[in-house]
Amino acid sequence: MNTFLGASQFLPADALDEAVIANGAILYLEGYLWDPEEPRAAMRKAIDIARANGRKVAFTLSDVFCISRHGGDFRKLIEDGLIDILFANESELLALCEHETFEAAVEHIHGKVPLLVVTRSEQGAMALQGTERVEVPAEPIEKLVDTTGAGDMFAAGFLFGQAQGRGLEESLRLGAICAAEIIQHYGARAEADLKKLAAG
Repeated sequence: MNTFLGASQFLPADALDEAVIANGAILYLEGYLWDPEEPRAAMRKAIDIARANGRKVAFTLSDVFCISRHGGDFRKLIEDGLIDILFANESELLALCEHETFEAAVEHIHGKVPLLVVTRSEQGAMALQGTERVEVPAEPIEKLVDTTGAGDMFAAGFLFGQAQGRGLEESLRLGAICAAEIIQHYGARAEADLKKLAAG
């Protein structure tokens, strides 16, 4: 995949709306934006604002190539206790933890982040929080068309559930529903009514 960050690669820290971050339940950050210097500084400031106001910080690893470039920074964020919710797909988790098997990687990171969420393509998804481990199957689809946006849509569904106080299983299910919708058509914007899909 060849990503283009567009205007976001020039996001300066002084452009942040501090009130929005301070009042939001969860701050969600992208590993892709760790490459350019300006948005990296903006993300660090956003983390400081969120944590100063008792808000949760969610971080997605975004891509194995991001880890190859910035794995040290990502690991330090985790070690410093700055990440509350870590999103990864299976390949990203293996790269971050430098392990060859999924279970070894999970064991390696267990306890280092309060909540780990891992998507595993057709094998579904898993969440690990303390001693609670929950797995859900992938939602059935008619045809795989385009996986662009699947990870972010999954995170959106999961975080929606968490912000509403729902449990891990229900949050994972919402994430799986959102991801299943987005991969059945081209483009990263939902074409179906996600509320209806979640209710059904």
